[in-house]
Amino acid sequence: MEANVILRTKQGFGDSFPIMTMEMGIVALLRAAWVAVTLPILVASVPSSRLNLFHELVLGFAKRGKIMPSSSHKFTVPQRFFSHFYALAVLWTTSLLVGTWFYAYKMAPLVSEPLQYSTIASQLTGGSRIFSLHKPHSAASKQIYRVWESVFLLLLMEAHVLRRLIETIYVFKYSPSARMHIFGYFTGIFFYTAAPLSLCCTFAPEAFIFAENQLAEFIVKGKNQISTTEFDWWVITSPLMKLRWYSWIGMAIFFWGWIHQCRSHAILGSLRENSEQADDYVVPDGDWFDYVSSPHYLAEIVIYGGLVVASGGSDLTIWLLFGFVVANLVFAAAETQRWYLRKFDNYPTNRFAIIPFVY
Repeated sequence: MEANVILRTKQGFGDSFPIMTMEMGIVALLRAAWVAVTLPILVASVPSSRLNLFHELVLGFAKRGKIMPSSSHKFTVPQRFFSHFYALAVLWTTSLLVGTWFYAYKMAPLVSEPLQYSTIASQLTGGSRIFSLHKPHSAASKQIYRVWESVFLLLLMEAHVLRRLIETIYVFKYSPSARMHIFGYFTGIFFYTAAPLSLCCTFAPEAFIFAENQLAEFIVKGKNQISTTEFDWWVITSPLMKLRWYSWIGMAIFFWGWIHQCRSHAILGSLRENSEQADDYVVPDGDWFDYVSSPHYLAEIVIYGGLVVASGGSDLTIWLLFGFVVANLVFAAAETQRWYLRKFDNYPTNRFAIIPFVY
């Protein structure tokens, strides 16, 4: 606990204000960003002839793969660059997960004895918003749960982006002519930077400062002079078992979508086993393809819906993240549906675009 004492004795009660300001700044910036990238898609989705030009503009930025004409190479990059998104996402999510989990383990142990809270709080001299000497135990307990919920959400996100990275390497066989707009490429970079951060933005600055102080202590004192942290895997993981019921329901929804997206991607990947015919398309079928044209998009919506449920549904930032996912994928699925109908005369008429029996 020496590291905790050093960290907090450098900060007085007033020094928690910059941390709170930083947190509010990050949260506000993320929320503004999600609104900014979602609104154009919503406007472009309005069925109005007056917005046709704007619709085509947004659609031009969003086109990729089969719905982008093979002759369109201006301001585009190969679609295989999708792997960049997931490589970045794995590295970034892993960093956030390790930092937040270590912070939660050291600074926010989820225990049941009230005495533990006061003992820990007495060591943290007012710098932490999680343990404040002016907060009742119930409020502190609520904040502790939120820290561990962030760890839980990042674990789910890690499972998602790691699978997507593996799929881009081993499952998908991108056509050499498949392209995507450079704007869509940078949008993907933005998304996989902002999405994991949105799951832990409330505590990311505190976790960063904690890690920074740990590193500073290591540099100043050296390896042999600082207290050695002994990891007890049960202590590290057991707080996750104490999360509330909605976290587990959210996890079930998440993996429901996760499994079906995995199946949908396997079906799409199997259509191009012969790389010499990479530009040939056939109608996929099986699993959720029997109901919608873009089941992988539907599964993605289910995945992020699971994250909303697992978070308790009280974080506006995560709701805005979910709103962007829905708006973006519904917009893309509508164009995919139109492409299928133009491409195949015998395309199943009972398939909806993305939401079974609705749209």
